[in-house]
Parts: sequence; C-alpha cells; structure tokens
Amino acid sequence: MSEDTAMSIREMCDLFEVTPRTLRFYEQKELIFPQRVGQKRLYSRRDRARLKLILRGKRFGFSLEEIRQLLELYHVGDQQQTQIERTYEIARKRLDDLLKEREDLDAAIKDLKDQLAWGEKMLTQLEQKKAG
Repeated sequence: MSEDTAMSIREMCDLFEVTPRTLRFYEQKELIFPQRVGQKRLYSRRDRARLKLILRGKRFGFSLEEIRQLLELYHVGDQQQTQIERTYEIARKRLDDLLKEREDLDAAIKDLKDQLAWGEKMLTQLEQKKAG
C-alpha cells in the first residue's frame, strides 16, 4: 500500500492497535478528519500522521486539549518551529510531573515495605509468645 492510499477504519485499527470507537471519538473531538464515502470512513496519510501524534501524546500523558493545540500549530508556517517549541514546553513540564510522581511512589513504596517488615516482625513475636 502506498503512503497516499486511503485506509479503512479496520485497517487503521489494525495498524495502530485501537478500536473503531477510539477512532470515532478522535473524529468527534475534531482531532482527525476522515473522508466520508457513504457510511465508510477513509483515512488519509495526514489522518495517520495525526493519529500517531495523538497516541504518542496520550502515552506521555498530554491532555486532548494540549494535543489539539499542538496539532493546530502544524500550519503556522514557520517550518514547525512554533509547534516544536510548544511541544518541548509541554513535554518538559510533563517529564517534571512524572519525575515528581515517581519520587512520591518511591517514598510510598518504601513506607509500605517498612510497615510490612514491622508487621512481619510483630507477627513473628506474637507467634513465638504463643508457642513459648
């Protein structure tokens, strides 16, 4: 299949491992714009590129609104400089958020492990008292 060949909803689902419902949702949110031929939706190369960016943005934790804004910046006409700069800003902030979340999770894991070790010690002592 050439890059310019339109794809059906099934082909898109198979290629990107998404459901038809997901594609229709992104269409409803005006993030992708498949051509309608009767009841069929045909997805262009542009739709495929946009979906790839949408899925990547979602994986990174970007909101749909952030993704929409970034996609709209593609057409600014400055060879994507504005789009890249804004993507960098959002990605930098998201990375900072993820690192903070990881620190919080690491602290919670340590605390939980400490509590489990304490509980195990207490149970062992109680069992020894019973046996003794």
